[in-house]
Amino acid sequence: MTLLVVDDENLIRDVIKEYGINEGYNIIEAEDGIDAINKVKENNIDIMVLDIMMPKLDGFSAYKEIKRIKNIPTIMLSARSEEYDKLMGFDLGIDDYVTKPFSPKELMARLKAILQRYKGLENDKFIYKDLVVDFNGHSVYIKDNVLNLTPKEYDLLVYFIENKNIALSREQLLSNIWGYDFFGDDRTIDTHIKMLRNNLKEYRDLIITVRGVGYKFQV
Repeated sequence: MTLLVVDDENLIRDVIKEYGINEGYNIIEAEDGIDAINKVKENNIDIMVLDIMMPKLDGFSAYKEIKRIKNIPTIMLSARSEEYDKLMGFDLGIDDYVTKPFSPKELMARLKAILQRYKGLENDKFIYKDLVVDFNGHSVYIKDNVLNLTPKEYDLLVYFIENKNIALSREQLLSNIWGYDFFGDDRTIDTHIKMLRNNLKEYRDLIITVRGVGYKFQV
């Protein structure tokens, strides 16, 4: 897999490059938006980490141009945490958003999760012991017994599986399952998590609470 790292800070690129190489990625670097577009034209890029604030051409503008060339799974980086930046990025079609300073290990985990979503999970099913999630059939089974999940419970479970072993904030869950135009609060997430855990029965402990963060699907 070839990872394009786009950032005008050498230190950021070096850190991502080091961790990326350890994860088996072929790393290509770009120092601004125009350089990123040229690198996409010249190379077969599988996934991209793209900074927003850069000289010559910012990340948003560069991403728009790159999408005309190729649809590349993308994590956007920013030193700012304003909601506007996140909304803008997701509206453009990015896959995830990470605020600086960030954990390189978490970034690698997010890259892996995104690639899994794009290539599809093996056999279009998630299987853990007697728990089976059939993505094509939109069904969940325990020992061949179908679980009666609501649409939102099912969406939550699938999102957890796609991001397994990654701590997810309530904000992430709300934005990805309910959408940014939803005017609910954290209690919405907590209520649905409780219902989903109850329906998962003996597998309820796969969804763990991460204190101060949110939840994680731990397998």
